[in-house]
Amino acid sequence: MKSILGKYSNLKQRIIAALLGAIIILGGTYYSPWAYFLIFLLISITTQLEFYKLVGLDGMLPLKTFGTFCGSVLFLISFLVESGAIESKYYYLIFPVLACVYMIYLYRKRVIKPFRGIAFTFLGIIYVSIPFSLINIIAFHSGTYTGELIMGSMLILWASDTGAYFAGVRFGKRKLFERVSPKKSWEGSIGGLLLALVMTYAVSHLQTTLVLWQWLCVGIIIVVIGTYGDLVESLFKRSIEIKDSGRIIPGHGGFLDRFDGLLLSAPFITAFLKIFL
Repeated sequence: MKSILGKYSNLKQRIIAALLGAIIILGGTYYSPWAYFLIFLLISITTQLEFYKLVGLDGMLPLKTFGTFCGSVLFLISFLVESGAIESKYYYLIFPVLACVYMIYLYRKRVIKPFRGIAFTFLGIIYVSIPFSLINIIAFHSGTYTGELIMGSMLILWASDTGAYFAGVRFGKRKLFERVSPKKSWEGSIGGLLLALVMTYAVSHLQTTLVLWQWLCVGIIIVVIGTYGDLVESLFKRSIEIKDSGRIIPGHGGFLDRFDGLLLSAPFITAFLKIFL
């Protein structure tokens, strides 16, 4: 795939990769809850492994395999609980699984500062797997599975990213947060907001899960908090002096690059749905 896409310009690579990704995510989410589960579990695993790989470049030694296993267990339990397959008491299984992180480091004799590794192992779970697990709550918000909330949120997020990219390239002059991300501009952010609002309006008329004002709240959360999520990931990459989190997605970088906005906005969307609706 990379050899084929390598013949195209970076913009064409971005478009082709984005379309393929959108088809897989939206198609699987629409098809069935288990297709949604497998797709987002794979995304969560890949993103978390990518995070651990990056902190390893900075000299940290997290438990890559076991940390990702913990994240996968959390995602699985949240999906089964929210779907009604198991009772909520099984959430308590997460705590003994996480506690095993401390015990594993007792047997890692070559680690000079084990609590750094412990801290970054937990950070990978908090930063990546918990937000992805909260998406399960969004998917089952109405009591039964509906892909509408997930698909709508993803479309708004992609619209925001697309609007910000093209508006930033065409009109970007005033830096948004130059210390962290020199390329991001206020013009790009406004472009992302406008296109996201258009998409939000369209989504609200294509489904019945939420009404317009509720979708507008979700859309604003995605644009504002998603932008902060992008900046947080840029801060992370800057701290370890890298440009992209990976090269697995042609023209886009890594999974962490593509889902950074979702990682920070998912907790806010979940809180909004659970508290105000």
